[in-house]
Amino acid sequence: MRGGTSRAVFIREEDLPVDGDERERAILAIFGSPDRRQIDGIAGADPLTSKLAIIGGPRLDDPAAAGTALTYTFGQVEIERPEIDWHSLCGNISSAVGVYAIQEGLIEATYPVTRLRLFNTNLRRPLTIETPTRDGRPAERGDYTVPGVPGTGARILVDFAETAGGATGRLLPTGNPVDVLEVPGVGPVEVSLVDIGNAHVFLRASDMGLTGTETAAQIDADHSLRDKLEAIRGMAAHRMGMISAPDRSRSESPATPILGMIGPPQSYRDEQIGLSVDAAQVDLVSRLMFMQQTHKTYAGTSTVCTGVAAKIPGTIVNQLARPVSGVEVRIGHPAGVIETETILAEVDGGYTVHRATLGRTARRIMEGRAFLPEREPV
Repeated sequence: MRGGTSRAVFIREEDLPVDGDERERAILAIFGSPDRRQIDGIAGADPLTSKLAIIGGPRLDDPAAAGTALTYTFGQVEIERPEIDWHSLCGNISSAVGVYAIQEGLIEATYPVTRLRLFNTNLRRPLTIETPTRDGRPAERGDYTVPGVPGTGARILVDFAETAGGATGRLLPTGNPVDVLEVPGVGPVEVSLVDIGNAHVFLRASDMGLTGTETAAQIDADHSLRDKLEAIRGMAAHRMGMISAPDRSRSESPATPILGMIGPPQSYRDEQIGLSVDAAQVDLVSRLMFMQQTHKTYAGTSTVCTGVAAKIPGTIVNQLARPVSGVEVRIGHPAGVIETETILAEVDGGYTVHRATLGRTARRIMEGRAFLPEREPV
């Protein structure tokens, strides 16, 4: 399934081994990991195409899953290491779950939109997915454009409002709009730590000597910069209680928190894809580090988290963003502009998120069987 700008292997929960170790071995074999080309599996040798969605039935005995129709577990399958990160959530792949559920007959289609409330096991929080439907099937044709995806399609909305605090327990994990991290080899760095969709750490692009309009290739070519960004991400993860020590980020939580480098609205051109974006089209610009690489577009959960952060007074995103009076926040990224609807209210000195949406398109690419390699006899 393609969901937004990512691609994942979707597997029914009952088709995988029950034993955890056996399950992970089977998944790694399906993907062809560990191998940088994943040549002996069906993944795409890129973090955006080495993703997994496990779909199961409702969890009737779990109070946290009350009112949900299905369960959904996301896995970020490592490419060069025999590991799967179960800590994070992919917003892009989430958008394809409704399409899959309708096509598999797991839920009944309703016209013109099928609304699916499901339980995400990674964050132990519900998600709501609104999938356009025609003639009892997910609609594919439409005029909605997703930068980084060829053509157009029917717009699917994913609302992440109920995932606030899912990874750390609070929307603002430290309670502060801005924290200062003392990072070895970097020095003091001002950051904003925000948790919705996934935990994120936001910093000023200018503090890293950047504008926030660089291409992914430019950032990835600077290995010293990437090491500094990973050190910042590790310190942020430790501050949020996600890992045991700042230097354990790659091994204990390689995918999250996602790191965003924020800049004010500005015009830019991505020479790699011939794209021009005018400052008037965006409320801010951002570049993401995901799985120790620069994201070629913009992650779905990062979209909603950036939008929410832009609405919280005092955060770095709020400081740099154009003042936004409506519900929509527009983010400039390497492949264009992405929008999110954000509604939140201040309650008892904190914030409650009422809406945090991501618009995507999705479709089934293929279905069939993946064959596991023969194992040596025990």
